[in-house]
Amino acid sequence: MANPLQFMQQVRTEVGKVVWPTRREVFLTTMMVLALATMTAIFFFLVDLLIRQGLQFVLGLFG
Repeated sequence: MANPLQFMQQVRTEVGKVVWPTRREVFLTTMMVLALATMTAIFFFLVDLLIRQGLQFVLGLFG
């Protein structure tokens, strides 16, 4: 097992290598996620609506 002091030094070194995103990058990424989530929700809503209408049509033929 490694020395705890040495481990903490290695952790500190690795954290120093992290490249944090800019405020603009975070904003753009968030907007892209929200836009794609909205488009996905609309797509599945329309697919659900189409399936529901088709099922009601088929059941109406036999019921």
